[in-house]
Amino acid sequence: MLSLHYKVYGQGKPIIILHGMFGMLDNWQWVAKQLANDFMVFCVDLRNHGKSPHSDEFGYEIMSEDIYNFMQEHWIHKAVIIGHSMGGKVAMNFALHHEDMVEKLIVVDIAPIQYKGNHEEILDSLSALPIQQIESREEAQFFLRNRIKEESTIQFILKNLTRNTDGRYSWKMNLPVIQAHYQEILSHQPTHSKYEGPTLFIKGANSRYIETDKIQNQVKDNFTHVKLSVIPNAGHWVHAENPELFCQVVKEFINLK
Repeated sequence: MLSLHYKVYGQGKPIIILHGMFGMLDNWQWVAKQLANDFMVFCVDLRNHGKSPHSDEFGYEIMSEDIYNFMQEHWIHKAVIIGHSMGGKVAMNFALHHEDMVEKLIVVDIAPIQYKGNHEEILDSLSALPIQQIESREEAQFFLRNRIKEESTIQFILKNLTRNTDGRYSWKMNLPVIQAHYQEILSHQPTHSKYEGPTLFIKGANSRYIETDKIQNQVKDNFTHVKLSVIPNAGHWVHAENPELFCQVVKEFINLK
C-alpha cells in the first residue's frame, strides 16, 4: 500500500482533490485555500506524481484503491471527490466502486470515454531532455521551447523539475511509467456499476475534452443524477483560468440540498 503525499486546508466537511496527468497537488492550492473557508480540503499527489511514491503499477483501478486506502488511513468515512482530467477518471472509478464513500462527485473537464492521444509530443520531448546533464532550469526551458509550442505547457511541466541533493536535476513524476501506461490513461474502462449520488461535470467553454451535446449519453450508463456546468473564459485548465467562478460553482453544488 502506498502512502500518498497530501496537504490539508480548513475545517468542516471533507473534500478530496485529485490532479491530472503531469500535475501535482500544488496546482490546486489556490482553489483549496478558497474552499477551506467552508470545508476541510485534502489535496493529494496521485502515485507517480508530485511527492507521492513511484511505482511500476499504474492505472485507474490501482489509483482508485489508493484513494480508498487514503480515506481509511485518515479516518475519512465520506467525502466530496473532485478530479480534474486524469484525476477525474480516477474520481469516477472510485465513485463507481465505493459509492458509499462519496458524498458528491465533481468531474472537471473530462468524460468517461476513450480519448485520442495528444500528449505524445510532450512525452517524447521530456524523454529526450538529458535531465542528468542539465545545469539549470533555464537550460531545460530552452530545450523544451524548441520542441513544445505552448509556453503555458512548458511552465506547467517545469513545475515537475526538482534539484537533488547532489545538485543534479530529476523529475518529480515517474516519467517512464507514465509514458508506458499512456494508452491506459487515455482509455475508458467500462463497468456495470452505477453511482447514484449527485454528480457535476464542469467544462471549460474553450475546451474540447467534453462535448456538451454528447455528455448525457456518455455518462447515462454509470451516473444517474448528472448536472453540467460550463465555465466561460476557460479551457481545459478551468480551475486555473477562471478560478473564482470555478470555486463559486463548486461551492453552490456542494451546498445544494
